[in-house]
Amino acid sequence: MTNSPSFDKQLALYEYWSQIGGTVMLPGTNRASDRFARAAFYVNAIPKSESPVEAIASVFSVIRNVSVPYGISTPNEPNISSTRWRTVADQKRMLYFFESAVTPNVFWVDLKALDFSEKTGRVKKLELGPNQTHVYAGMANDQFKDTQPFAFLGL
Repeated sequence: MTNSPSFDKQLALYEYWSQIGGTVMLPGTNRASDRFARAAFYVNAIPKSESPVEAIASVFSVIRNVSVPYGISTPNEPNISSTRWRTVADQKRMLYFFESAVTPNVFWVDLKALDFSEKTGRVKKLELGPNQTHVYAGMANDQFKDTQPFAFLGL
């Protein structure tokens, strides 16, 4: 999914590129519509696997293929910026995977192991540092730190 184009235009793009087929040609720019077309093709082309590890690896490979490379900017198109984070959610196992563009590791959070109840009265966060370069690898549940709740500005 991309921030743009609008959903109706995504449907039109999907229909158009489905007729061409990704093995014939796929658009290759860093524009959102091109990245959407590639993602739509590849997510349907990757092998479906019952192995959670293979499925997550396949989805990450699609996301990496459609990410805007780190450090790229496009003159006159400020809405196109580098992909900083890639995430994959394993909804069956309740695992949430993260990959930063500035660190070489994948880390994850096991949502089943976190206490989201109000009775704890605690707010926690995973500290990423000022440049989002704090390095995590593997399960990061024990790396969450107590923090103050986020202060909303109001409605």
